[in-house]
Amino acid sequence: MSKKIILTGGGTAGHVTPNLALLPRLRAEGYEIHYIGTAEGIEKSLVGSLEGVTYHTISAGKLRRYFSLKNLTDPFKVVGGIFQAKRIIGKVKPDVVFSKGGFVSVPVVIAAKGSAPIVAHESDYTPGLANKITAKFADKVCVTFEDTLKYVGAKGVHTGTPIRPELYSGDRQRGLDFTGFSGEKPILLTMGGSQGAQAINDALRSALPRLTRTFDIIHLCGKGKKDASISEPGYVQYEYISKELPDLFAAADIILSRAGANAIFEFLALAKPALLIPLPLSASRGDQILNAGYFARKGYAMTLDQASLTPDTLFDSIHDLYDRRLSFISAMSGDATADGTDEVLDVIRSESEGSKR
Repeated sequence: MSKKIILTGGGTAGHVTPNLALLPRLRAEGYEIHYIGTAEGIEKSLVGSLEGVTYHTISAGKLRRYFSLKNLTDPFKVVGGIFQAKRIIGKVKPDVVFSKGGFVSVPVVIAAKGSAPIVAHESDYTPGLANKITAKFADKVCVTFEDTLKYVGAKGVHTGTPIRPELYSGDRQRGLDFTGFSGEKPILLTMGGSQGAQAINDALRSALPRLTRTFDIIHLCGKGKKDASISEPGYVQYEYISKELPDLFAAADIILSRAGANAIFEFLALAKPALLIPLPLSASRGDQILNAGYFARKGYAMTLDQASLTPDTLFDSIHDLYDRRLSFISAMSGDATADGTDEVLDVIRSESEGSKR
């Protein structure tokens, strides 16, 4: 009889891509794979039509630390989601539930308690609100950063984060062909996460005439954020890239990015030096600042605060990163936990087998 797993996680791509990384290995090991997400979240677009995955939808409300009128209605969505998830879990009867976080995971994990072992995964340096809740119900909490163990207690297991296997299959020449670049100049890949990053977009575009003297630039600017008025030689922009991303990584010499945990660990696994501009406290709970600080201390990346971001500071920092790139590559190449796929699968297997005993 095949083993069954329910995956959950969503709201942003960062709460979905580690699940995507696990899918090929779970299929290979014979798991029947189910995914619980929302009908309208990014997880539906990324997972909903995948072959070999049964997608189930529930309602999910966001739990906010700040005042919002939605705080009056969203708890009812969470409660509704718990009952919906209970019905799904009762029907599927999974051997294990794996939660990647985001607010859709909260009702799923609460509903699963007592019905199946629960493995949660925290990508960031400190747990977010959703994972603080799910950790109370989980049997194991996998963490990307070793330093995060102190926040999750005895349930914690330092695994790293799963990396999508297709990222390793990138080809530099295919990336050059896709962008139209010759490969004679070093290539800067700029990305702001699935939502884009307006502050980075603006500073980069202001510095373009000077930067393109040295670099060819690939800019993943976010949905609806392309600027059709720019026709700078050595600059290409895309709203979002999926299939070609491994080739763009292979072509890139250095990266400019936000500091989401999944993205920066992909840079680490591929040994790509990065200039990280974390989301400021005014726009986040500060997790990206901690992520970036950890990478800077390890010698894997440089950081630049958004408050200090100008076309001039960006120009100087990008050149500094390129000049020092070999030292960053050397440090990253020595990290044994760059790809946590095997380690996370070990925890899932152990909990799944435990449910059979």
